[in-house]
This record gives sequence, C-alpha cells and structure tokens, in this order.
Amino acid sequence: MSDKDSKNTPQVPEKLGLSRRGFLGASAVTGAAVAATALGGAVMTRESWAQAVKESQLKVHVGPGELDEYYGFWSGGHQGEVRVLGIPSMRELMRIPVFNTDPATGWGITDESKRIMGKYYPNGDCHHPHISMTDGKYDGKYLFINDKANSRVARIRLDIMKTDKITTIPNVQAIHGLRLQKVPYTKYVFCNAEFFIPHPNDGTSFDMDGDNCFTMYNAVDAESMEVAWQVIVDGNLDNTDMDYTGRFTAATCYNSEKALDLGGTMRNERDWVVIFDVHAIEAEIKAGNFITLGDSKVPVVDGRKKDGKNSKVTRYIPVPKNPHGCNTSPDGKYFIAAGKLSPTCTIIAIDKLPDLFAGKLKDERDTVVGEPELGLGPLHTAFDGRGNAYTTLFIDSQLCKWNIEEAIRAYKGEKVNYIKQKLDVHYQPGHNHASLTESSEADGKWVVVLSKFSKDRFLPVGPLHPENDQLIDISGDVMKLVHDGPAFAEPHDCIMARRDQIKTKKIWDRNDPYFAETVAMAKKDGVTLETDNKVIRDGNKVRVYMTSMAPSFGIPEFTVKQGNEVTVVITNIDQIEDVSHGFVMVNHGVSMEISPQQTSSITFTADNPGVYWYYCSWFCHALHMEMMGRMMVEKA
Repeated sequence: MSDKDSKNTPQVPEKLGLSRRGFLGASAVTGAAVAATALGGAVMTRESWAQAVKESQLKVHVGPGELDEYYGFWSGGHQGEVRVLGIPSMRELMRIPVFNTDPATGWGITDESKRIMGKYYPNGDCHHPHISMTDGKYDGKYLFINDKANSRVARIRLDIMKTDKITTIPNVQAIHGLRLQKVPYTKYVFCNAEFFIPHPNDGTSFDMDGDNCFTMYNAVDAESMEVAWQVIVDGNLDNTDMDYTGRFTAATCYNSEKALDLGGTMRNERDWVVIFDVHAIEAEIKAGNFITLGDSKVPVVDGRKKDGKNSKVTRYIPVPKNPHGCNTSPDGKYFIAAGKLSPTCTIIAIDKLPDLFAGKLKDERDTVVGEPELGLGPLHTAFDGRGNAYTTLFIDSQLCKWNIEEAIRAYKGEKVNYIKQKLDVHYQPGHNHASLTESSEADGKWVVVLSKFSKDRFLPVGPLHPENDQLIDISGDVMKLVHDGPAFAEPHDCIMARRDQIKTKKIWDRNDPYFAETVAMAKKDGVTLETDNKVIRDGNKVRVYMTSMAPSFGIPEFTVKQGNEVTVVITNIDQIEDVSHGFVMVNHGVSMEISPQQTSSITFTADNPGVYWYYCSWFCHALHMEMMGRMMVEKA
C-alpha cells in the first residue's frame, strides 16, 4: 500500500503488527482512534496513539495526597452494600453496609442498625444508587438504593455515609428500577416492582392471568420514607426515570405479554414505555379515587387500560422490543428507552406528553421523534451535556456514542451519520454512567462502563470471575479507555457527583438523631453518656454504659449472670477525626464501630459462665492492643 493510500484508509491493529489482545489491553484507548477513522475521522499514527495514551494516563492518575474530582457510588450487587470510589483514580474509599450484615462496623449487629433494618433477611440485591436533587442538581443530602431480592428501598445519609432508613414496599415483589424526582426537589423516590403477583397473594389463588394479577409503580416520600402511593399497570416494569418538570415519569415494560416463560416474553415485536402523570395521580388520590390492598393503607390508583380506554394517570407508548434502560437527557427534552432485543433506542419527546394526556395526539407513537439503530443489545444510555448520548451494546461489547438531534433528523429522512464512535469494552456491558449525567449539569468528562464479564483481563481467581468496571475519557471528540477495575458480586450500577456536592461530617454531632433512641434510654436510666461509666441492673437485663477514649474503655471489667441479656452502650469521647474505636466481645459474635463523638449500643446474651475479654478492634493509638476489658459471667 502506498503512503497516499494509507492516509485515506482506516488503520486496523493487525496492520500495525498488534495482536487483538495487545490492542484491547493497556493501550485500548487506540481502539477509539480506529473507530473514529472508520467513521470518517483523521487517521491517527502510532505516535499520536501513544501520546493519547500518555495524556489519558496523566488524567486518571491521582497522586499521593491529592483528591479525586468526583465521588462515585457503586451498588454492591449481591453483597447488599454501597461502595464509595474516587473518580478518576477508581480507588475504593469506603463501603456502606445497607441490606447486609457487616461485622467491621457492626451493621446488622448493633441495636441502632437493627432498628433501621427491621425484618431480618440474610441477603440483599442492590441495583440502582441515586442522589437526591434540588432544581435538577445533586444536593448531596441522600443516596437511595433498591433491594430487588426483598422488595425494599434504603436511604443513606451522605453527611455520615450511613444508612438511616429502610422501607419495605407493600403489595409487590422485586423492586428493580429506581429514580428520583429532580425538580423542584426530591419529594418522591420512584421505584418499579418488576414481577406481577395475584392479589391478595395469600395462597387462595394462583391465577396469573386474571385482572387481580398485576404489578405496580411506587412512590416513596423521600423524607418520611413512607410509601406515598402505588399505581397498577398493564404488563410488568423494568427501569424508570423522571423529567425536569416534576410532572412525568417513564418506565419500560419488557413483558407486555404477561408471559410466564422466556419464549412468551419475546412474542410481541413491541412492548411499551409507560408514562405516568404524577400530578394526575396526586389529583386522583386527593379526590378519593383509589383503593387499598390487604393490610396496607397506601393509596392505590388503577393505571391500566380498560376496554381500550386510557386511565387518567398513564399512557402506554409502544417501543421495540423488550426495552430495558430508561434515561432522561440532561436538557430535559427526551426520554430514551433502549430496545435490548432491538438494535434501536426510542427517543420520546417530553414536550409532547401534555398533548398525549389531553387527547390531542392521534397515537401514542406520535410522541416518538427518533429511533436510531445503534447496534446489538442496547441497554443503558448516559449523556455528556453536549448533545451526545452513550449507549451500551451488550451483545456487541461496545459503547456507542451518538448525537441525539442528528438521530432525530435521520428519523425524519435526512441522510446524516448520527453515530460518532463505537468503542470496544470488555466484555458485555450493562449499565454505564457519565459524570453528572442524571442532572442538568452533565459535564461530559468521564463515563464508567460496568461490564458483566472480565474473561482474561485480570489474574485468574478460580471459576467465579470478577466483573470489569472500565473508565473512559469522553472530554474530547474521541472516547479513550483509561482504566480496568475488577468488581465483585455484580455491582450493577453507579453514580458520580462532584466532590464539592458531597459534604461529610468529620466527627459526629452529639445531637444526631441517628442514636437518639439510645440517648433516650440512657436518660431514662439516669446516665450522662459523655461522662458516666455505670452498670444498670434491671432484672434479667443488664445495661453497661461506658465511655471510650484512646487507649482505654471507661469500664475495665463488669460482672453479669449466665443468661442475662446484656446491652453495652459506648460513647466515644475522642474529638479527633480518624480515632474510631471498636468493641468486640470475644466468643459472643459481638462487634461494632464507635467513631468520634458517636454512641453505639449492642445487645447479646451471656450464655456461658466464665471470663470473656473485650477489646478495641479499630486501631486507635500506639497502645491500641492494650485497650481491653473483661466480662465475668457467673453461673446461674
């Protein structure tokens, strides 16, 4: 090939003497260049590729003592937790237990956490973390996340990075999609129940076809964490998002057939996106047009079509096929639903929805303004705030960058190449998330792609492989893959916020409501938690109040009788950040964390007579090992 020809022909890795593995490895950013040339961009030389790699590595490097630009919150998948990462370093900073038991902090073991968790389940399945908003911007107050396994929604206080509320959604099973109200503030947490069930679901009927078998769309009050209302829908529900007006939410349905088998769920060439009019739902409830189900007092509005007629609160927009992801563009113009079993995404114009509900459109599909063909297995879409969308292609193992307005023009018949680039990712991507993409401030700096399979990207660790979270630089015209990071137990999704949007406490406030019930118990016992070290005996119950200050506990030993119910209450009176203490009672399954100015309590039974040591489990002082005490258990 002549030099002249090579300047006009897209380069491929093999022509440069690179293996596919070498090409897709540490220098995978070069794949972006190849994709760009295939789409008509300028050919990049080996030298320019190397320079692109170097620049990207410099961007992702966060040196010792330097801080990341973004907080990343990762769902913990089957672990039932939330993981906190720094972006762009991808360093894990903290883990927040939510639906899981965590012996390091005592979550699920302490009295405070047990009160929050409610009914005990040994598992959780976290999918979708989302940050509360004010006027379409992250306000850093709360993070909400679902538990698909046990139909729950949890709230994390971001000032202390602790779960403070968990709510079980009544009358439904498998809370999956979850999104928040964006404006004027997060009043509601919207969540989809994926599977339809008979009502009442008490074993009296197993009819899965009748009118009494359905699922519901749910709204949780973000402050009280009480379920505000539910809406019955046709079919099932998958993912959801809300607009920037506070009126409309959208949810995908992949099983409009209400099938009970795999083949049945794929019969229809089109399923639908359900549009919910939140204002209409609130009006129906105010007018008393609702029912309740079972023991629940939550208002339930029927949003199903009856005899071909729409309800006041929903509309069903047909889209191809088994749609999955549902995402709102940051300019507030569009809902975008990914086809999953269709190579397309469907663009729904939000400004057409008032006319749809007013009956001014002939057909629900009149709200569709674009349906770009992107590739095989589109699942989720993120945005850069510059008019571009980034959609994961599960089957193609690619991230597709495309322009929304150009896709709309193509839908009208113009010849325009709306696909800007396709980047290989490794492998089979599910969710992706761009910096600030769910807010009106989407800044187009980074995309994280959460790939379901890692195959040969990391050291082998046995038959169960890690997944692969990949960081991609999208700040320029060309996407550049800059980081691979192994992830355990199907983390599923993540969200990023600027570090200035998250304001955490360095030490606890003594008036924090988090341990208010324990403070009230101490007051009833006549104990001042900050100064007193006392043992209160109340029949078979013993309450041990002590302070901790590095490197000692306020009580070096105490005595109880065999069979006593023992509650240990510890107040950490240290006022220096980092000086967290722990309390472990040996051979009793007792462990908790007590950070500066925090009060924590833990209750257990002293089953066996003898001497049992307790010690500080969080390194707090040069004499940390000497921070210990003894519980003497007398024979009954």
